[in-house]
Amino acid sequence: MANHKSAVKKYKRDEKKRLINKMNKTKMKNRIKNFKKEIEAGKLEEAKSMFPKVISIIDKSNTKGTIHQKTASRYKSRLTALLNKSGS
Repeated sequence: MANHKSAVKKYKRDEKKRLINKMNKTKMKNRIKNFKKEIEAGKLEEAKSMFPKVISIIDKSNTKGTIHQKTASRYKSRLTALLNKSGS
């Protein structure tokens, strides 16, 4: 562990941020996983209604700094393509 007072404070702050990032990322990945399950099950209506919520959680993760902007764009692009492919 750190010896200096400022290093101890930084460690505590970083640990809190790490847990928040982990929570946000887990929430996002669970929504994506549920969305993909709906599509695989052939429940397109539920998937279409779920889609804006999934995009919203990806955008929130991006805004909070949990994921990079280009990562968020890549997720959204792939999910949109998956939805469009399954709808046709």
